[in-house]
Amino acid sequence: VQLQASGGGLVQVGDSLRLSCAASGRISSMRFVMAWFRQAPGKGREFVAAVNLRGGSTRYEDSVKGRFTLSRDNAKNTVYLEMNNLKPEDTAVYYCAADSQLISSSWTNPHAYDYWGQGTQVTVSS
Repeated sequence: VQLQASGGGLVQVGDSLRLSCAASGRISSMRFVMAWFRQAPGKGREFVAAVNLRGGSTRYEDSVKGRFTLSRDNAKNTVYLEMNNLKPEDTAVYYCAADSQLISSSWTNPHAYDYWGQGTQVTVSS
């Protein structure tokens, strides 16, 4: 499985940004999950949001609930992370991750994912 992430940039507080992650390869599993993690300087990799690509169920980290929304395009095997009302604390490198056999209790664990895309920088300036 290969992941191609895009969409980062420099924005102002309160602005919006959309990240995309396109998957290719063997992604037919009903438990195929795609997720976003982020890593700020000097910090560990933090779970942001995840979606079951086939069923559509989602999970969000508490600090982004109500501001970030995941959507998916199954025909393109692509997930989108719409980020609204961005805050300085959202500044980080965002990574797309995927795995074909994750159970829901593992979605927030970065070590559970087998596949990672390249990071994309999101900077929120105040």
